[in-house]
Amino acid sequence: MPVTSPKIDALLFDLGGVVFEIDFNRMFARWAAYAGEEPETIRARFSLDAFYARHERGEIQATEYFASLRSSLQINLSDAQFADGWTAIYLDEIPGVAQLLRSVKDQIPLYAFTNSNPTHMVLWANRYSETLKSFRRVFVSSDLGLRKPEPEAFAAIAETIGVSLDRILFFDDTRENVEGAMAVGMRAIHIDAIEGVPETIANSLRNVVQTGTLWREP
Repeated sequence: MPVTSPKIDALLFDLGGVVFEIDFNRMFARWAAYAGEEPETIRARFSLDAFYARHERGEIQATEYFASLRSSLQINLSDAQFADGWTAIYLDEIPGVAQLLRSVKDQIPLYAFTNSNPTHMVLWANRYSETLKSFRRVFVSSDLGLRKPEPEAFAAIAETIGVSLDRILFFDDTRENVEGAMAVGMRAIHIDAIEGVPETIANSLRNVVQTGTLWREP
């Protein structure tokens, strides 16, 4: 049933898994090939650890992060080899999303917020440059010094764009990030399947943009 909510004044989108596809298995395969290991071995050793988070906040550079990977993954690759695998994760844009963003960008302000780092940003900012033009601003965790789902990250974005948290609708494919956004008063939609991304966004926007009403499942 429909639930009447405060008017939405801005839309905030994750990038990887919402606007374009990413596949970490490609990274594991690339590193494994360089190291003479099985991809499954590298995958099992990899984690989103403290070094990963610090890198996404811009607290450490790629060279220091790669040094941590030599230890955690137990492989002795060069920085160039790590970087090659690190940037192999990016695939095509999710069909239909770019067109959808272009169709609504003049009706309501669009922004993006991605947990990312300078090495990745150079790649995706160029590869998806046309689609990224639909956003008034792309917020990057390594620039902010804050990352999703930290409450301070969402608060900083709301303050920067001049829109209160309860008037922002957020789309992300990571449930933890969606829950974090909702915990600070934002409304958020979890994107749980690549195949349904355009439909999930369109169904939400159809009501929010036209009526200010967000539909929730009963």
